[in-house]
Amino acid sequence: MMQEMWTILRILNWTKAYFEDKGIESPRLDAELLLCAVLGMRRIDLYTHFDQPLEKEELAAYRGYVMRRAKREPVAYILGEKGFLDYTFAVTADTLIPRPETELLVEKILAVTADGPLDILELGVGSGAILISLLLKRKEAQGLGVDISEGAVAVARKNAKNLGVTDRSEIIVSDLFEKVPEGRKFDLIVSNPPYIPKKDLAGLSPEVRKEPLGALDGGEDGLDFYRRIVREGMAYLKEDGLFAFEVGIGEGAAAADLLVQNGCGAARVFLDYAGIDRMVLAAKEGTTYADKIMETGN
Repeated sequence: MMQEMWTILRILNWTKAYFEDKGIESPRLDAELLLCAVLGMRRIDLYTHFDQPLEKEELAAYRGYVMRRAKREPVAYILGEKGFLDYTFAVTADTLIPRPETELLVEKILAVTADGPLDILELGVGSGAILISLLLKRKEAQGLGVDISEGAVAVARKNAKNLGVTDRSEIIVSDLFEKVPEGRKFDLIVSNPPYIPKKDLAGLSPEVRKEPLGALDGGEDGLDFYRRIVREGMAYLKEDGLFAFEVGIGEGAAAADLLVQNGCGAARVFLDYAGIDRMVLAAKEGTTYADKIMETGN
C-alpha cells in the first residue's frame, strides 16, 4: 500500500487549519516557524520548496512540535530560542519570553546613554535579553544581572557565553538587591519586573500562563516590585545615574511618581507604538540623564 505523501505546502495548510481550530492566534506563522526548525530552512525557503515531501523522521518530529503547540505551549519554548533585537536568546520555561515591547526599553536606554564605561545592574535578568543586548551595543559597558530563579540564571549565563559577554557580565541568584555587594554603585539600574495585577492573571492567554508566574505577578495593583526596587535602589544608584523600567498598561504615572518621591525628580513615561504606557526613565534633577530624558522623543 502506497504511503500517504505530505509535501511542505500540504502540511502547512493542514497545520494552519488545525491551529485555527485550536484558537491559536497566528496559525500560519507558527506552522512555518515549527517546520523551519525541523527542516533547517528559512521561511522563504519553504515557499520555494512547496512540493518537497517530508521524510518519515521529519514528519514525526514536526507532528511532535504541532501537538505541543496545540496544547498552547509557546513556540519559543518549543524551539528553545527567541529573537530579540539583532540577537537570538535561549529560553526555557524558567524564563519569560523576550517581547518586542521590551526591545523598546533597550532602544530608549541606548538613546539616552553614550558610548564609554557604563556599569549596569539588571534586576530580574530572566533570559538576559536586556542586559546582554546593552552590553553588546555598548562595548565598554559591564553589568551585573540578578534573578531569584536559579533556572533563569542558568539560562542567562548560557546566553552571555553564547553571545560573548561573559568577560563583562556577572549573573547571580539574588532576590533583588539581596546579594548585590553593599557600596557598589551603578550608572544604570534597569528592570522589567513582574507587573501584572493579581486579579488579571486568570485572564491571561493560555500561552502566557505557561510562563513563570513569579515573573508575572506584580501584586494587588501590579506595583509591588517597583516599590521595592525604588525604595532599596537609591542606595545603589550613582548620583548622576539612571533608572529604567518597563511598566504595564496604565502603570506609568504611578511608577514615575514612586521615583519622584524617592529623589529622582526627572521622571518620564514613554509609550509603545500602540500608545500604551511601556517605559519609565528617571534620574535626579540637574544631571545629564535628566536633561536627556526630557529631550528625547517618545
